[in-house]
Amino acid sequence: MDLTWICMIVGLVGAAAVANFVRYVLRQDEGSPRLKEISAAIREGGLAFIHREYRTLSIVVVVVAVILAVVPALGWRMAVAFVFGALCSMGAGYAGMNMALRTNGRTCAAAQKSLNQGLRVSFRGGAVMGLTVVSIGIIGLSILYFVWHDLPDYQFLYIIPAYGAGASLVALFARVGGGIFTKGADAGSDLVGKVEAGIPEDDPRNAAVIADNVGDNVGDVCGMGADLFESYVETVVATMTLTTVGVIVAPWVTETLFPTLPVEKALQHAWWLPLLIMAAGIVASVIGCFLVRVGEKVEMSALLGALRRGTLSATVLAAVFGFLVIHFLGASLGLFWAMLAGLVAGALMGEATNYFTSYAFKPTQEISEASTRGGGATIIRGFANGLMSTWPPIILVAVAIIIAYKFGSFYGVALAAVGMLSTLGVTLATDAYGPIADNAGGIATQAALPPEVRERTDALDSLGNTTAATGKGFAIGAAVMNSLGLILAYAMAVGIVTVSATGELNPWPPELSLLSTPVIVGLILGALIPPVFCAMSMKAVGITTAAIVDEVRRQWREIKGLMEGTARPEYSKCVDIATRIALKEMLVPSIMTIIAPVLVGVVLGKYALAGFLIGSLATGFILAITLNNAGGAWDNAKKWIEAGKFGGKGSDAHKAAVVGDTAGDPMKDTAGPSLNIMLKLMSVISLMLAPVLVHFGGLI
Repeated sequence: MDLTWICMIVGLVGAAAVANFVRYVLRQDEGSPRLKEISAAIREGGLAFIHREYRTLSIVVVVVAVILAVVPALGWRMAVAFVFGALCSMGAGYAGMNMALRTNGRTCAAAQKSLNQGLRVSFRGGAVMGLTVVSIGIIGLSILYFVWHDLPDYQFLYIIPAYGAGASLVALFARVGGGIFTKGADAGSDLVGKVEAGIPEDDPRNAAVIADNVGDNVGDVCGMGADLFESYVETVVATMTLTTVGVIVAPWVTETLFPTLPVEKALQHAWWLPLLIMAAGIVASVIGCFLVRVGEKVEMSALLGALRRGTLSATVLAAVFGFLVIHFLGASLGLFWAMLAGLVAGALMGEATNYFTSYAFKPTQEISEASTRGGGATIIRGFANGLMSTWPPIILVAVAIIIAYKFGSFYGVALAAVGMLSTLGVTLATDAYGPIADNAGGIATQAALPPEVRERTDALDSLGNTTAATGKGFAIGAAVMNSLGLILAYAMAVGIVTVSATGELNPWPPELSLLSTPVIVGLILGALIPPVFCAMSMKAVGITTAAIVDEVRRQWREIKGLMEGTARPEYSKCVDIATRIALKEMLVPSIMTIIAPVLVGVVLGKYALAGFLIGSLATGFILAITLNNAGGAWDNAKKWIEAGKFGGKGSDAHKAAVVGDTAGDPMKDTAGPSLNIMLKLMSVISLMLAPVLVHFGGLI
């Protein structure tokens, strides 16, 4: 029996769970006519942005596909797989964001009844994103396997990375474009509203509030969904590729990891193993999603406990199911320890991110306290916190790699990434829930709902800030593990390393070392790319912010009665400005990511490209964690003050905290999370280039 059918069936089960959550959310009350009006405006702006972004993206996808098809060493199959990956990623992101846009107003209406009902509606809306990603991901991978696994190994090896590259390209555009939109609108709204005019957040007199709400969906739902979709599929792609190239280079993969099976059957099981572990994770995630509920106590600890119940339950179930899969396939028990190392590392990275970004803990509270001494002190303490927060995830990833390599060599390292992402369905649900809760809070303010409703939505929003930071931290760790697997696959595919009889990786030729000229040049160039990428994306946010501020000021000047609340702002103008600038500014950093590895590989050669990938991975990992956690901590430090600490809203400490939050916005929601995709896209493009570079020496 071809076990890929099990993966296909589980994918359909996940899709059925998505349908159940969609039906549940759409049955909920949409609230008053005012709630419906605000929610409809946000939905209209979100869909308008994504339609325009996808039109721009489609042109790039077609151009890349044509290039792949006409290059003799690549071919039409690779082009088809590339387009298929792009379409799957676009579909997953669109479906999840569309549902989030329909959930925000319903969450606000549900919060009028109870906190638990508000959490239930918003989380299930987010679960649509999480389970859609994993369902489409595993169905797409299964289809790819059914269509092309009978090709000769070397052809299958080069086709499946194209699927991941298509998903990566979509993710990069969604993350960068959505990030520029959301943070330009958010920062502009805060600066001109809270700081300059002294009006509350989400005040309906501020023309940028709808654009801010739209940005939460296009950046933090669609962008994050596309980001983790490509991590999800590329993890399986890396594992399958390593299996294929490993068998070509050395039979050790099958003889040691599947010792009781003949080589041909062992290879099949090695292909099926990552898919079946992901299928087991989907089942665990569906169960975890149904376990999320909370009482009526408006406390961060209670809300965090509700989400932890779902994620930790799914983690335990995924470990149990993963063990059964490994045992059933006749694989070495060492592969279970490799998978478990990744699974545990992913869970602990989430907890570490939570510690450094939640206002329930000391680091973020210290940033709030520093705000009493001004904006400069806020920036210094927050950035220091971001830098300090890098050590737990780096140590965890290093330990996971060591354990995985010990028990499963290079295949074990790739399988650790599979374990880490196996519970993505529920992990992404807790992340996508955040923007929905944030939107609900903004809608509550704009609709002038009673204070107790805003208190509930604020509690849900604060939790959402923490889960968003945790989700981004998880995505960073997964990206590093995934990129490492892809880099190993590239190095083996182009013949840079060989596998010994004991499973050790040996450089080839032997004289090639870390200190060789091609590798050193590549390392330096690779280390340069992440900071340049961050600079471009953060500058783009600054340009968008300035344009939003100018537009809001213009409306206050020219629309009579606007500040008095007797006239209505032109919300669509800000949405259009943010859309236009975001789509323009996302092109240069995105195209740079595509071209850089191609130029390095073609001009400097395959050894320099290996160094390039390693250099970018090292600096990108540090930068991504720092920017993500500093931004998340600044945001929650502001929330801690708004909860009544250090003078509360309107105090000098609050104004300083708003400055920190504004500085952190493009870090945590644009530059930081986009680095994940940049690293993976450059790695998978390099793997796609392997047929071209395998016999090409370059200039050095």
